Amino acid sequence: MSKTVHIIGSGFSSLSASCYLAKAGYTVKVLEKNANLGGRARQMKHKGFTFDMGPSWYWMPDVFERFFKDFDKTPQDYYKLDKLNPGYQVVFGKDDSFKVADNLEELYNAFEQLEDNGAQKLKKFMDKARSNYDIAIKKLVYKPGESPLELVTPESISKLGQFFGNIDKDVERNFKNPKLKQILKFPVLFLGARPQDTPSFYSFMNYADFGLGTWHPKGGMFSVVKAMQDLATSLGVTFETNANVEYIHVDEQKHVKGLTVNGEQIDSDLILSGADYHHTESLLDQNHRQYLEQYWEKKTFAPSSLLFYVGFDKKLKNINHHNLFFDVDFNQHADEIYKNPKWPEEPLFYANFTSLTDPDTAPENCENGFFLIPLAPDIKDTEALRDEYFLKIITRFEKLTNQKVQKNIIFKKSFCVSDFKKDYNSYKGNAYGMANTLLQTAFLRPRLKSNKVKGLYFTGQLTVPGPGVPPALISGKLVADLIEKYDKS
Repeated sequence: MSKTVHIIGSGFSSLSASCYLAKAGYTVKVLEKNANLGGRARQMKHKGFTFDMGPSWYWMPDVFERFFKDFDKTPQDYYKLDKLNPGYQVVFGKDDSFKVADNLEELYNAFEQLEDNGAQKLKKFMDKARSNYDIAIKKLVYKPGESPLELVTPESISKLGQFFGNIDKDVERNFKNPKLKQILKFPVLFLGARPQDTPSFYSFMNYADFGLGTWHPKGGMFSVVKAMQDLATSLGVTFETNANVEYIHVDEQKHVKGLTVNGEQIDSDLILSGADYHHTESLLDQNHRQYLEQYWEKKTFAPSSLLFYVGFDKKLKNINHHNLFFDVDFNQHADEIYKNPKWPEEPLFYANFTSLTDPDTAPENCENGFFLIPLAPDIKDTEALRDEYFLKIITRFEKLTNQKVQKNIIFKKSFCVSDFKKDYNSYKGNAYGMANTLLQTAFLRPRLKSNKVKGLYFTGQLTVPGPGVPPALISGKLVADLIEKYDKS
């Protein structure tokens, strides 16, 4: 008789792990506290508008391909994938933007136009980024973080110095144009930390951006959730929504024995949590927790976010699928997240409009908009502040895109720090997890396997390998492999 694994949460890492564990012969049951699957990648629909509630960037397509290949499938078996051109645009001011092309040759030409010898500088930078990407994907990120020796390979040793430099210094040293510098520093924000705090080795994110491109799955990122759910179901995984896990039971031998779900105790052989790591440990008695509150307090967390889901009753102009509004001071906003946490005086913001690429995500002759302002975790969150900041960014949006849109808003919903806490039990309301800094990399992150409770495991953005959708898929594979390893040993 196969052992039963209960998985807490249904985000990307949980879905990934569920597939691998079911393939390995376990009976897998996924418990989701909310009414819909997907975790932060849930979908919201309203009167013909469809919104991805969280992740909206499809980068590193090779990771998705590798995941589905492990089950003799391809992404195209489940969803249509389009490469965006431009991948995104960066707006620096009215009539002043940079469109990131879908191929390196066009990008070399664009850099050459803005900076002397810009093409050659970018080629040199990208050669290093590609080398780092190959090492990261082939040698490092598919390691479970159990030992520092996992990082010791001939290839990684040759890159040792890059773990002690940082992205900010590298870009500043090699480029002069302030716009190009901001564009090159942008990708590491997906790792949850400032470029100044992100090791040089992580320039592999620039290759993920410029080299591999930005893609869109038809129907939005929730199409990937649905694909993984369908795959898991075909493998025998079962799902239960509105299932709130309230307590993890541990026996006298310090082995998990079950869960309390919606007031009812259920037995379990193994438990895997894809929910917030800090929250999951709070479901244990104090003596079974690995990390004290002081541990979490000292860690650098990725930002939280103020999100707006907006429906417009007309088609908009001067926009692309993905848009970064960098018309204000990049460093000041970063400092207001990490160094001096407060609501930003002049916020950077991001907006996407999937209806440009995917007309079915909005009613005919309408547009759906997703707006995001990065914020410091655990910051004060009120409806008045949300309204104030929406007015700030929508007024700038109108000016920068040369159009009036406020009277054309027929739907608007916000999501912020308190919602991240309520809906996802997110530590301090963070949106992306724990940042990938030098001291929060690989074996220095919270462990996939509990060292206090046998049969208890973790996956997701607070553990290995880190924040982001592709790392979440990898995290699910890593923890499933660990469960097999220790359960059968």
